[in-house]
Amino acid sequence: MSKILVIDDEKATLSMFKMLLSVYGHEVLTAENGEVGIELFAAEKPDLVMTDIKMPGMDGLQVLGKIKAMSPDAEVIVITGHGDMELAIKALNLDATDFLNKPVKREDLEKALQLSAERKAFVTDKQDEVQIDIEGDIAVINVMGSLTSKSDVSLNNVFDKAFSSGCHDLILVFQEKSSINGGGMDTLVESIEKARDHKCKVHIAGLSDNFQSVFESMGISSMASMSETEDEARSKVQAS
Repeated sequence: MSKILVIDDEKATLSMFKMLLSVYGHEVLTAENGEVGIELFAAEKPDLVMTDIKMPGMDGLQVLGKIKAMSPDAEVIVITGHGDMELAIKALNLDATDFLNKPVKREDLEKALQLSAERKAFVTDKQDEVQIDIEGDIAVINVMGSLTSKSDVSLNNVFDKAFSSGCHDLILVFQEKSSINGGGMDTLVESIEKARDHKCKVHIAGLSDNFQSVFESMGISSMASMSETEDEARSKVQAS
C-alpha cells in the first residue's frame, strides 16, 4: 500500500480518485488547491502525488516545481485535459513521472501507478549503491555496488549531503565487490573537483590494485589521497 496525495480543485474528481485508489488498497490524501497540497506533502511525505495541472491560484506546474525543490526524487503525476500536450511536455521536462488525460481511464491510471512504483524502486536501488555517514568534520561515503554513468544522481546526492554538512574531509570507501566503470569515473572526477571548491579533502580507500592503476592513469590519484584500507585513510585524516 502506498500513501497517495491527490490535488484537484474539483471535489467530484477528488472523490473519484479517493474511491478508485482506495479500492487498489492505497491510503489517499486529498487537497482542493495547490497551497494545501504543498502543506500536506511536507507534513505527510506521500509516496506519490497526483495533481491537476489547471487550478486557480497555484497551478499544477507550480505544485510540481515546489515539490521537486523540496524532494527531487518525489513521484508526481500531472492530470491534464485533452489537448494540453504542451503543458504535459512542460511537466515532463520538470521531471513529472507521467501525465494522465481527463477523463481518466482506469487502465491508464493503473499504468501510471505501475510506472511510478518502478521509478521509485529504481531510485531506491540506486541510493543503496552509495551510503553516507557524517562524523563531525568527516563524511564517509561507502560504495556498495557498481558505479556507472547511471549512478550520477545517487553519487551527486551523497556528495551534496557531505558538502552541506561542512565536512573538511571526505572518505570514499569502495567495499568488497563494488566496482566503477568509465562513466562512473567521469562523475567521480566531477564530484572530486566540486569537493575542491568546498575546501573538502577527498580520500579514497578499498580499491583493488587494478582499479588503483586505472585511477592513477586517469589522474584521479593526483586529486585525492589513496589508501589500501579505510583505517589507513582515517589515519591520514587524523594526521593532517
